[in-house]
Amino acid sequence: MNDKFKNVLNGTPQPIPPIWFMRQAGRYHSHYQKLRKKYSFEQLCKTPELATEVACGPILDFDYDVAILFSDILFPLELFGLDLSYNPGPVFGNYLQPGDENKTISVDKIQEELSFQSEAIALTRKALPDNKSLVGFVGGPWTILSYGLNTKNEDKIAISAIGNHVEKLLYDHLFPILKKNIEMQLNAGAEIVYIFDTNSIQLEKRYFLDYYINKIKNELFLTFEKKIAYFSKNQSFYNQEISKINDMRLAGVVYSGDIGFNDFLMTKRDFFVQGNFSPNSLLKPHDDYLHDFELFVDSLKSVNMSQVPGWICSLNHGVLPKTPEDNVRHFINAIRNEFSLMD
Repeated sequence: MNDKFKNVLNGTPQPIPPIWFMRQAGRYHSHYQKLRKKYSFEQLCKTPELATEVACGPILDFDYDVAILFSDILFPLELFGLDLSYNPGPVFGNYLQPGDENKTISVDKIQEELSFQSEAIALTRKALPDNKSLVGFVGGPWTILSYGLNTKNEDKIAISAIGNHVEKLLYDHLFPILKKNIEMQLNAGAEIVYIFDTNSIQLEKRYFLDYYINKIKNELFLTFEKKIAYFSKNQSFYNQEISKINDMRLAGVVYSGDIGFNDFLMTKRDFFVQGNFSPNSLLKPHDDYLHDFELFVDSLKSVNMSQVPGWICSLNHGVLPKTPEDNVRHFINAIRNEFSLMD
């Protein structure tokens, strides 16, 4: 395990934060591009040896502190019989329909169909240096379902207006699938598992806060206490009273907003915070990126890191496909240098 990541999980303040990015193993990276010339995306995900090679590539090249399972959030939808392919993004041959909520999906079937992820985690752990950490991930329940229903591009969703079958698919099917998937990843060697729930921004605020998040808390967060980190683009999650988030017993949260990060970082809490450089800034030509990077570091100089209980220096979303590798390399090295000087 990476010592800095261990400190983050334990809530131990430290001068230099661990660094890793969502989508750090992906299309911006020449190592990944070379593999994609030989293999399809599905082959890279579903062949544990190849998934291991993809996951380890950026660790060896950029020296991130944490590796993440190489996979995709949408594979659980194949359990419903959806025809899923990638070109390069997800393409569906069919979508969820009324009546699909009546299908029976056994625990054995979940374990069998998603075992490639567990195998990839186990192999990745063996391949990683001892001083690197490894995390897993799943998609958020609503985010996965929004793809399966073909509603991922809609601004706001009133679940009650879609039909009763939607809530049954969400709570009676996807929650048990994700619970088993998280259990499998943790048992295979993931130190924590992230829930990436980008599309939960579609849900109405009151439904999101009063019902949806409470269901996730009771079914997933509290089942795997201090083993889950949560990411949503629904800013109302981060605007709650900190005590409510503390009660969720999360390992951490990925802060997705553009403002209020420092205040959130300095709040008294018992979970780590991950963020908050912009992927769009990392994408810019180098000189423009450097300008944004300096503003980012300057803004953090007001934060007393000796009192911050846990921070992972990262982006507020995933690395964009055309991001210059030199920017990534500079960011990692410069953050370590800047914060060592602040110590």
